[in-house]
Amino acid sequence: MLAIRSMKCPVAFVGVVGALVVLVTAVHVFMAPILPSSLDYFGARSSISRPKNALPGVGVMDSRLRGQFPSDLSSAVTFRGAPWKAEVGRWLAGCHANSSSVNVTQAIGAKRCEKDCSGRGVCNYDLGECRCFHGYSGWSYISVSLSINHNAFSTRICIAENLMVLRTWKGCEEVLKLECNLPSSPEWPTGRWIVSMCAAHCDTTRAMCFCGPGTKYPDRPAAEACGFKTIFPAKPDDPKLTDWKTPDLENIFTTNRSKLGWCNVVPEDAYSSKVKFKEECNCKYDGLWGQFCETHVECSCINQCSGHGYCRGGFCQCDGGYFGIDCSIPSAYSLAYDWPSWLQPPVNLPDLKILNSTPINVKAIVQKKRPLIYVYDLPAEFDNHLLEGRHFKFQCVNRIYDDRNRTLWTLQLYGAQMALYESILASPHRTLNGDEADYFYVPVLDSCLITRSDDAPHLLMPRDLRRRSYHALEYYRTAYDHIAQQYPYWNRTSGRDHIWFFSWDEGACYAPKEIWNSMMLVHWGNTNTKHKNSTTAYWADNWDHIPLDRRGNHPCFDPRKDLVLPAWKVPDPGAIWLKLWARPRSNRTTLFYFNGNLGPAYEGGRPEDTYSMGIRQKLAAEFGSTPNKQGNLGRQHAADVTVTYLRTDKYYEELASSVFCGVMPGDGWSGRMEDSMLQGCIPVIIQDGIFLPYENVLNYNSFAVRVQEDDIPNLINTLRLLRKNAFDRYCIINCTMTLGGKVSSKRRKLGCQTSAQELPEVFTEGSSKKSV
Repeated sequence: MLAIRSMKCPVAFVGVVGALVVLVTAVHVFMAPILPSSLDYFGARSSISRPKNALPGVGVMDSRLRGQFPSDLSSAVTFRGAPWKAEVGRWLAGCHANSSSVNVTQAIGAKRCEKDCSGRGVCNYDLGECRCFHGYSGWSYISVSLSINHNAFSTRICIAENLMVLRTWKGCEEVLKLECNLPSSPEWPTGRWIVSMCAAHCDTTRAMCFCGPGTKYPDRPAAEACGFKTIFPAKPDDPKLTDWKTPDLENIFTTNRSKLGWCNVVPEDAYSSKVKFKEECNCKYDGLWGQFCETHVECSCINQCSGHGYCRGGFCQCDGGYFGIDCSIPSAYSLAYDWPSWLQPPVNLPDLKILNSTPINVKAIVQKKRPLIYVYDLPAEFDNHLLEGRHFKFQCVNRIYDDRNRTLWTLQLYGAQMALYESILASPHRTLNGDEADYFYVPVLDSCLITRSDDAPHLLMPRDLRRRSYHALEYYRTAYDHIAQQYPYWNRTSGRDHIWFFSWDEGACYAPKEIWNSMMLVHWGNTNTKHKNSTTAYWADNWDHIPLDRRGNHPCFDPRKDLVLPAWKVPDPGAIWLKLWARPRSNRTTLFYFNGNLGPAYEGGRPEDTYSMGIRQKLAAEFGSTPNKQGNLGRQHAADVTVTYLRTDKYYEELASSVFCGVMPGDGWSGRMEDSMLQGCIPVIIQDGIFLPYENVLNYNSFAVRVQEDDIPNLINTLRLLRKNAFDRYCIINCTMTLGGKVSSKRRKLGCQTSAQELPEVFTEGSSKKSV
């Protein structure tokens, strides 16, 4: 385990996610009224066990820390309100107590780009390379022989037969032609269906479809079904269909008020029903608002360009001298000392006169606290192009802006990747100096890549890859090639101090072998101790058939170095005001609750038997509270047990009315752990060998129950016994600590029947009240 540079504290990998622990700092607040801090004395040990997902040895802890930060009954050490595994909690508490600011030299980029990227991109002043806007390129190509060292150039080469093509930067002069449609044929005049399909005007810099020149509203989107004939249903309840072979330009371009128009429809006339319009047309692209796209609004960019740039559809066009995906990095050519907040006020700055000449090695001294994180500024194809070229405003981002430029949070399942990226970029722990960094974050956006896979012809997966998981693997490997050859930091530790985020359903299962030494941030902590193969029921994401020479033979998750992060949840002030997590046990009338897809036996269920690895199906077969397609309930259904597939607007209310809540996989990870904890419901984890958020660093014995998959038939009987024993023990602790071992008649009515003499040794006189 690496130590943070210039610090004596081990277990340093937990430091980088310190800011994210906000989600779990309230665990004791959620659980204390319901569940005592240990499961040791619950008695129902046949089915309930201490979580077997254990963090391998972290090393010998300093005895002074053991005395200063003692563990509680469940072997947890509390730090900032969260119950950590003892060795991790002591390390955090000890380091926090001894940490102090250090002076860090920040290297300020000074390498100009050719022709200032021709006004079509942003210059990376560290490398002197352009990050070209979507639809533009700055590469020139030179054919060379294969005798050149392959390892030295692989991120900038294409190999064809006996030639190697070396790419070099020439600014962003080249205008690309990115078609909206696939090749046409007699059967398919505009090509087969694809998301970017266009019968009107294709903007070939972005592969997006608009009404185009000659119409009243040329910038109005006319994509997909909007531009093609609608097949109206023969029966009233049947859906409308689209004839993808027949363009509908006669209608969408019409100025006839009685026809279903679009490109020449005046919004005011349509809203007042003075003119008809085609309902299949919509305002799908970012930066536009209103049913007829009549209002231009703020686009979604990383950190909204940090106040140093303009957001152009997802790509930050930075002000002079600034660069980075969010324009947060100043260069030696910045017009003034308007330093970003994450750099903090510099202690020492160069003379302003120096910047009027050609600067070399411009540096500034700032005060920071470790750990220090360096964030790579990757080529635009890894992030900016994916964001700028997206075909649905809700894709890839966790917020958009309405007609008043107010923030609207999206339900983007993989939004944690964007949230973490933005947080690290704006963090006071970020450094521009890789030589002084403790960690290196590589911001590949796999969720956006996979979500947009095959959106447009230029995004089509190569035929030899076929699967999205394989495509994503190659994407990460290309990013590895780039940083390993352009920067000196990877080779110093073989990447052990580097961090990658795999947010998709099965996490880092498809990580390329070259980067496995690094730390993986995931939502899916499958150690492959039981579920050894791909667990997804969706064929395009299955990684079983990825060649071993590309993937290697690593597990999906290694608890010694990797970390499971919580899933993205939409910020909800109402949940804070309602305080559902604090609802008392007396108001939690449902013993066990689970609401979600239950598989093929139920209406609308996933058709694959392998969905959820069969776990949800087993649960429903035993305890289903809603009839399946055959009209049957679960074999052991009970009035106080809810296992249903029926969606409800009162989902969080129902969680908060339950004592125990099921945490099971879906097609890979699901957000049930987060749902349970945020509503104060005790998580019941049923997924063998698969870690949950922070499970290898937090002490899950303090607030969760883990049930083995084979013990599902015994689940409810065990939970009933667990609830009774937990309540009895809660009373015992309160009686003993309050009355010194004597039980009052009032407390006996509450169920407290035991005196101090009958308690385990840890609860008798002389034991520490603090530890209890």
